[in-house]
Amino acid sequence: MTRTALITGASSGLGAEFARQLAARGADVILVARDEHALATVADGIRGASGVSVEVLPADLLDDDDRAAVEARLAGGVDVLVNNAGFGLDLAFEKNDVADEVRHLRLHVEVALRLTHAALPAMLRRGGGRIINVASVAGFVPRGTYGAVKGWLISFSRWATVAYAPRGVTVTAVCPGFVHTNFHERLGLPPGQEGVPPGMWLDAETVVREGLRDAARGRAVSIPSLRYKLLVAVSRLLPDRVVVRAASRGR
Repeated sequence: MTRTALITGASSGLGAEFARQLAARGADVILVARDEHALATVADGIRGASGVSVEVLPADLLDDDDRAAVEARLAGGVDVLVNNAGFGLDLAFEKNDVADEVRHLRLHVEVALRLTHAALPAMLRRGGGRIINVASVAGFVPRGTYGAVKGWLISFSRWATVAYAPRGVTVTAVCPGFVHTNFHERLGLPPGQEGVPPGMWLDAETVVREGLRDAARGRAVSIPSLRYKLLVAVSRLLPDRVVVRAASRGR
């Protein structure tokens, strides 16, 4: 039976890569993002490469009506939900517009919560499903409000897998480090100006491949690459002031 996967933030970066890899594995995909033109470009590429059904669902997930349409589509039943939509802010919390901070909080936490809540009933009735929350290694360290919202996704995913895995539904927080996507460019940082050491970069293909592998194994947390697994482990042994100072490097 063909599976169906809905991916938010699917117009670029990790979202588009999740869509491509899920389609390559035979899943029909539903692509959600604000930019309809960019979604159409991703959709055409997937159709040409994989031959699966591709549905484009343009939506601003912070708009109540747009989000309700996505929730209704999820309530109709999907096999995989990837909560990937998100954006970053400057680490100087006191300088950020509080309205931007609230939008940031809502998109990463409230929207993921609502979409998961919409998808779960049909998955539980069917006795199977996977939910992937794209978090970050920043969720394990004190790193501004970005680390805080990603920490919520990690904690929620850990609880939800324990709660729902016995009924066939697993929830996995995929926690990459710095990834070569357009994330930093949207923060106004051209390639090479992110302040990130070359050895700390990951590529989207590897992150998604390892994340999907860990989700298939029912793991609640996936940290792609050994180097970041080690960094997270070490960070838990150090004082907060040391971790905060180290985590403030790069954007």
